[in-house]
Order: sequence, then structure tokens, then C-alpha cells
Amino acid sequence: MAKKPTGKNTSGRGQRDLTVKVKTARGRKLSSTRWLQRQLNDPYVARARAEGYRGRAAFKIMELDDKFRFLVPGARVVDLGCAPGGWIQVAVPRINALGEKKGKAVGTILGVDLQEVDPIPGAEIHVLDFMADGADDQVKTWLGGEADVVMSDMAASSSGHKQTDHLRIIALCEAAAYLSFDVLAPGGTFVAKVLAGGAEGDLQQLLKQKFTKVHHMKPPSSRSDSSEKFVVATGFRGGRVAEPEEDEDPEAGPLG
Repeated sequence: MAKKPTGKNTSGRGQRDLTVKVKTARGRKLSSTRWLQRQLNDPYVARARAEGYRGRAAFKIMELDDKFRFLVPGARVVDLGCAPGGWIQVAVPRINALGEKKGKAVGTILGVDLQEVDPIPGAEIHVLDFMADGADDQVKTWLGGEADVVMSDMAASSSGHKQTDHLRIIALCEAAAYLSFDVLAPGGTFVAKVLAGGAEGDLQQLLKQKFTKVHHMKPPSSRSDSSEKFVVATGFRGGRVAEPEEDEDPEAGPLG
């Protein structure tokens, strides 16, 4: 891989604002080259490396929590699809999972994923398909009770077809929402990634039924060319919700 730094001095202190250009290589697709160049020039990727986070997504949950304040000392948190663990890394100190903030309640965080995730001090991480039968009871057993926060940054594998990918992510988000109804304590919060695109009406109606407020936000760290945004539903009303009928036609607008 050939890299060519370009740029000019913008600080007056000898620092340079560099742009790394990546040349196409034999056997590498143009889309892969563009992704690599974007990664090399992404300030959040560089910041994540410098600050020890496992991915740039860590800054998304920081910005969401800075605004809505759901990761508080003593909170019981479930992170669905937690790999590689960046969201957990952010949550551990904020909920005081290690008990380092004297005089503050000590929180608990449980991460689940289909794959093994390297351990993170202060967190309990398990391999689990959260859509499997009995997953909700297993989560509550591991957590030792109900959760205050269920969060998800999951995204289905890209098919290369925008509408298909959108529907897959909405389906994942709905599945995560249904699990949250079974494990959240009254007053709890649900946080999940969605994509803007017009298939969110069912999800919007569902969350408005079960939470007192439903907010939507595109964090500053979310790439400008991405259609992702996040839903933050607060004030869980409690109780279970029946699965919707296939012919149901909810009168709800898209998220946004």
C-alpha cells in the first residue's frame, strides 16, 4: 500500500493537517480503497486509537449520553451486539461499574454478542443470540434482575443494496426493542441505531406505546455521509407488548 501525505501547516507550531491518499492495489476493489482512505483520514478513528477505545463508535454513545444522561452511577446496563466493546468501555466509568467513584452507587453492565469479545474490566460479557428463545430470562439471570438501560449499536452485514440493508437494520432494532420490553425496569431507557429511510413507522409507533418520550439524534461523530441515526426512548412504561399482526397498518410517520 502506498500512502502519500499531503497538506499544509495550519497551526503555526509545526503541526501539519495531513490527508493520507491510498493508491488502488491489485486485487483490491475501489470501494475497499475508498473505505481504507476514509479510515486513515477519520479524526475519530485516530482519537479512538489515541484514547484506547476499540472503535470510533465509542464517541457516539458518549455524545448520546452527554445529551440524554442515561449512563448514571448505579445503572444496570445491557449492551446487545456489544463487539468490539467500545460502548462498554464508555459505560463502565460512567455507571461506576468498578466502584472507583466513592460515595456513588456501583453499576452493572452486561454485554452479549454472537462472537467472543475480549474482556473489559468492570463488565460481564457473554456469547448469546439475543433473539433465541429464553434469551430475555438469561439476560435477567446474568444481570441479577431488570435493566435500567438496553442499548444496541448493531448493524446487519451489508448486502450492497441500500433498501435491503435499511430493512435489515430496522428488523434488528425492532428485535432489540422487544427484548428491552422484557428486561427493562419501569422508567428505563432504550438506545439503538436505525437508518433514515422510510420503513420506521412500525418501530416509531411501538416505542411511543411503551415509552413516555422518544428522541432521535445523529451524533456529531456519525459520519456525514451515513444515513444512520439513533433512537433514544426514555421512561419505559412497563409491561409486555404482543407481536404485531402481519396485516397491521400503523398510522405513524418515520423517525426523524
